[in-house]
Amino acid sequence: MAKDEKKRFDLTGKVALVAGASRGIGEAIAHGLAEQGAHVVCTSRKPEACAKVADDIKAKGGSASFAELHLGDLSHHDKVLAQIEAEHGRLDILINNGATNPHYGPAHSATEDAYDKTFAVNTRGPYFLTSKAYPLLKRDGGGSVVNVASIDGLQPAENRVIYAMTKSALIAMTQGMAKEYSDDKNGEGVRVNALLPGPVDTKLASALKNAPDVDKYLDMTMAIKRFAQPEEMVGAVIFMVSDEASFYTGQCTVVDGGATL
Repeated sequence: MAKDEKKRFDLTGKVALVAGASRGIGEAIAHGLAEQGAHVVCTSRKPEACAKVADDIKAKGGSASFAELHLGDLSHHDKVLAQIEAEHGRLDILINNGATNPHYGPAHSATEDAYDKTFAVNTRGPYFLTSKAYPLLKRDGGGSVVNVASIDGLQPAENRVIYAMTKSALIAMTQGMAKEYSDDKNGEGVRVNALLPGPVDTKLASALKNAPDVDKYLDMTMAIKRFAQPEEMVGAVIFMVSDEASFYTGQCTVVDGGATL
């Protein structure tokens, strides 16, 4: 291998912030980024759970730390970003994965509190975390943001209307920020993409998985007739944040087992 030749998808020397890293897709992404050489800052509103994820990464030879970050509390954003800048001096990757869905049921039965909480965490949080992280992301030759949205943002499903609305907004945010942030004429572009999972076996999707007609749903909707495992989302994310995706921005990468075919 030539001295200046890099291994494909290598993230050595990169610093990644993963929001919602305590379990599910976020935890899987944190492990995947660390396996490619990144230092991963694992965050969520449950720092003890994130500490365990960071310890698991380190036990496997990776580099990780943890911090408390409630996406819906903007004061947490400033604190975590300041901590990353002080400890690492850079931020190269931001994964906006944290999400909530307190209302599963008919749209007309949702409360105002459920509506507000869903938007605060799923849309408002990623928007302000990304905008606040932008100066740090662009400083060392550009960075990459991946927003974990959902196919619900493309095809809203019944009983998840508010959740779908937040994910549709996240898709629009991805595309708009990509247009604003991706220009790298000066080597400072920040690429912004989205991951759109289909049904994934996580706690967030437990209401769907436990629905009485779930088998019928899978048979009628899916080409691969099962729920994905969180680890099956990782490859797409690694591609999007790596140099292999240097001309890839504003895109919605659908990983859904054929649900939207």
